[in-house]
Amino acid sequence: MEILKCKGVRKVYGSGNSQVTALHGIDLTVRKGEFTAIVGSSGSGKSTLLHILGSVDRPTEGTVTIDGTDLSKLTPAQAAIFRRRKVGLVYQFYNLIPTLTVRKNILMPLTLDKKKPDQEYFDQIVSSLGISDKLEALPNQLSGGQQQRAAIARSLIYRPALLLADEPTGNLDQKNSREIMDMLKISNRSLEQTIILITHDEKAALDAHRIITLEDGQIISDEYRR
Repeated sequence: MEILKCKGVRKVYGSGNSQVTALHGIDLTVRKGEFTAIVGSSGSGKSTLLHILGSVDRPTEGTVTIDGTDLSKLTPAQAAIFRRRKVGLVYQFYNLIPTLTVRKNILMPLTLDKKKPDQEYFDQIVSSLGISDKLEALPNQLSGGQQQRAAIARSLIYRPALLLADEPTGNLDQKNSREIMDMLKISNRSLEQTIILITHDEKAALDAHRIITLEDGQIISDEYRR
């Protein structure tokens, strides 16, 4: 089953002589349960593609469909709701709310929709990520690796169709980086979570089932590893 489909996605910034094309007609399909890494050097178009997949930005041309929804047909308000419910986002700098406990940070997407959590699923997530004993702590009482685990838990709480991880290990040391990649693998395997990892770290990319390489806004290779 296709969770994500990009068709002819092109993104142009500026106009006239200052025009820059960041993406050149990207065609991409991701199936449910895949763990895909998108790699490339700075300026390759990775971040632009991430913002478009996350419905934060729109392509100049082309379409993006996630779980049957054409993102181009959404208003900004609808896109924000779709992003919260259907696209889990994990960033390099965690983005936890410092005045809220870990529990409340994780539950924030549901709280915004005034929904009660599935307690069994919540317990499964925090147990899998190894933060069951940190739920009443504030973010500044956690290590960087623990904060990133909390951010991953928050991204999973709505059972999103797609989890986008943007350089999730970029702010961590080697030990914590390895642990976070292991957590993403567990999320993919145990929760059947579809994941797209955006990274410049080729070692991190090797944990994915599939590696897509971008260069100058184009896909230059698409390799299934297993």
